[in-house]
Amino acid sequence: MGSTLIFKGRLCLRHFYHQGSFCTLNSSMFKSSQLPLTARSLCTRDTYSKPGARHTDRRTDVQGGAKKSTFQNREEDLRDGASKGSGKSSTVRQKPSFPKSVFAAGTAKRTAEIQKWKAGVFFQEEEQHEGEPEGRTPRRTASLQPPDRPLSAAEWKNLKESQENAQRFDIRMMCTLFTAGAELNIAKSLLTFVAMETGTLSYELLLRYLTLCVRGGHDAESLEVYDIMRGSFPALDTGASSLFIQAFSRTERWREAISILNEVKKVFTPSPRNYGEIITAAMFNGDTTTAWTLYDEIIEKGLIPHQETWETLFKAVGKTKQEEAMSPSEHQERLLGILLYMRDNQIYPQHSLTSTINTWFESLSGQKWTGNRTRPTPKGVCNCCGSQLESINLTDEEYQQLKDRVMADIIQGPDVFKKTTPEELESFKAFVKRKPAFDVVVDGLNVANLNSDKKFLSQTLLAVVLELERQGLTVLVLGRKHMLQPSRSWERNNMKLIQQKAHCFFTENISEDDPFLLYATLHSGNHCRFVSRDMMRDHKACLPEGATRRLFFKWQRGHQLVVDGFVTAGKRVRFQSIPSYDTIVQTSADSWHVPYDDTEDRSTYEVPQRWLCLTTKQ
Repeated sequence: MGSTLIFKGRLCLRHFYHQGSFCTLNSSMFKSSQLPLTARSLCTRDTYSKPGARHTDRRTDVQGGAKKSTFQNREEDLRDGASKGSGKSSTVRQKPSFPKSVFAAGTAKRTAEIQKWKAGVFFQEEEQHEGEPEGRTPRRTASLQPPDRPLSAAEWKNLKESQENAQRFDIRMMCTLFTAGAELNIAKSLLTFVAMETGTLSYELLLRYLTLCVRGGHDAESLEVYDIMRGSFPALDTGASSLFIQAFSRTERWREAISILNEVKKVFTPSPRNYGEIITAAMFNGDTTTAWTLYDEIIEKGLIPHQETWETLFKAVGKTKQEEAMSPSEHQERLLGILLYMRDNQIYPQHSLTSTINTWFESLSGQKWTGNRTRPTPKGVCNCCGSQLESINLTDEEYQQLKDRVMADIIQGPDVFKKTTPEELESFKAFVKRKPAFDVVVDGLNVANLNSDKKFLSQTLLAVVLELERQGLTVLVLGRKHMLQPSRSWERNNMKLIQQKAHCFFTENISEDDPFLLYATLHSGNHCRFVSRDMMRDHKACLPEGATRRLFFKWQRGHQLVVDGFVTAGKRVRFQSIPSYDTIVQTSADSWHVPYDDTEDRSTYEVPQRWLCLTTKQ
């Protein structure tokens, strides 16, 4: 039936398509609210969109979510999570709590919500929300309401004329139908109306209709649209190509998705999702050779596979055709290679993927693997098997490599003199050289601004310096020259006392102090730590290589001290815990330890706290 419809559509196209620009019809040809044969064949090159060019995808995905807990509960969760376990002993006095760390997954978001709650913003927003008229919608969604059934051409015309703004009504309505998850027949009736009114169906309208079909799982209709657009337009844009790859990959015609992928590669690099959908189809149909060939292509192009792709590869064991099947040892080696790839690139699998990985390990014949979910102790010992995890400390070789790259790319980079002056930089280098190696470097301005009350900046900084000095540490405080000018915020006596208790270097007020902080810390040796709330993301981005950026992040997690909470008069300053172990995939002769994401709240500079422990009895 489908092939007959497409054949008739092509005949209609041959009859009405004129010089490849547009086609017209007599509206009397349409007698049904369903999408007729001729309507499916009416296409035009839309001057609004440019087939073959890379378009910005303006589709909006609507995702539901569970209702969030109250801010009070979130604050309790944060505090409870910080109160379990005991802290790691360190030279610097740290709060005996674990895993309370600035790098712990979800800490940034939970802390922001607690501060927001304390400031009363949450309740203000709730009151504002309650005061809004019921049924009010954001301006960008306009007032278009989708019908709940297919409409006749006359009904669509009346609906269009009732709109204050009838421009691009067909496009806006198709987008509304997609957002509302409307039935496919309603979209078909809209196409029928447009074809009857204008005698043409634009590229953009068909693309929006295609989006609705693909997202709704209407693969038969998607393939019909493919045949129509192929015969009507000289090329497909990247959005349409991606949608067709997704649709074909779910059908028996999945191999045609490879042809579309090859066409896309002539214009730009396909996305990991494009590859992943075909890999899933290949594995589902038992073609492991094609699946792994495409997977290798992803890696060669420097792309990061989607987690769903890895999950497919781990799940598809036993579904291969006999003539296509790899040997068990070869397939096992390829899958273990995925875990090593995660390790090398500091990638954390999601909870669902670790479940699949666990199932695969436990299914290995004769190897007796057992998987358990756990948290390591503050000292880096697995609570499940007792193994010691790898240290967060850099080796001498890694430290020297990082030091050289930071010096070249961050401190002496091409824009170094936008951050300081040649004279100031040389003066600081000479200052550091004649001083003893520091134990701690303090970002003075950053630390002074810990408390919300800005009248006591020097007092806050002094409290931190006194705590470090009390522990017998050699301290360097970096500041700016305006801090030496007596004021209400910068009291003269406090600043004098800071200079007595610590070595100090004050830069020009327009200079950036982070490069000085990194230089002093790295120059002092692998034992030296620094105190700052700055996550150094801009500086890490200056490093050109991914491996060096990951090495910088490892060093940062093992060396950055963050004051826990606020500095309160009469109370000793505490610092958040620094983990003693590295959070990456780890393996030994009889075990694998895989840190994984169990929250959607993790920031890019945070690491997971949950691990999958896999052990075997040889």
